[in-house]
Amino acid sequence: MTKRIVGSGKHVWEVVNPFGRMPDGQPLGAASAVAVDSQDRVYVLDRNEPPVQVFDTDGNHLASWGKGEITEGHGIYLSPQDEVFVTDKDGHDVLKFTTDGKLLLRLGKRDRPAFQAPFNHPADVAVSASGDIFVADGYGNSNVHRFTASGEYVLSWGVPGAKSGEFTTPHGIWVDSKDRVMVADRENNRLQLFSLDGELLEIWPDFFHPMDIYVDAEGFVYVTDQIPRLSVLTADGKLVARCLHRAHGTWGDSQGSMYSAWPGLPLIKLQRVNRN
Repeated sequence: MTKRIVGSGKHVWEVVNPFGRMPDGQPLGAASAVAVDSQDRVYVLDRNEPPVQVFDTDGNHLASWGKGEITEGHGIYLSPQDEVFVTDKDGHDVLKFTTDGKLLLRLGKRDRPAFQAPFNHPADVAVSASGDIFVADGYGNSNVHRFTASGEYVLSWGVPGAKSGEFTTPHGIWVDSKDRVMVADRENNRLQLFSLDGELLEIWPDFFHPMDIYVDAEGFVYVTDQIPRLSVLTADGKLVARCLHRAHGTWGDSQGSMYSAWPGLPLIKLQRVNRN
């Protein structure tokens, strides 16, 4: 098969499509989101049962878990301590697991949606360096909610709209090393950056329905949108690379490779290409 190379500069990848082999030999076809742990194991949030599938970097299937715990998963996040967070979009809650699927914490009340309060079809979750949990509550609501590491509610911000600080489908979220809460404000075609307390810091435009955010160890910010494409920016928002690429959810590993999920399509790996 002919190689497909995407990206530019130091951000160049070879497309591996499909990535990940299930025990029955079939590729995943309902993957919503993906994340990678400290050992470069790849956790895929599938819209089938069981909902969490785990692979190594070569695509070999390692484990699966979560059956009966998640109604319809939407976002997945791996903390530096290898805690697995999942947003259950249709269960209206956020769950925290061990890497082998033991439930540790539940935020929200399952099957009890709330208006402009936690939660109403939440989209994504991220964790700050201090362990606080931030949730993009982006389908039924237009909020970001903050909780302590133990699950105590702290505050919320955001209302429906297109003005600065407002949201129309906050779909992806990340907290970077500067404690900036980055939110993919999907239908407003922008990223909004906030302090941990919800103070608006800046707005990054030039996206078309941004879907997900990932920040690597060097501080590069990866944003997927519905062009479809993957954009790479510096920590101050300067665009340094861009390529055609479809991803509802994306994450990178320690080798600089990226993994991408889109419901209805096989999982994709962008294998890092080293160029001197």
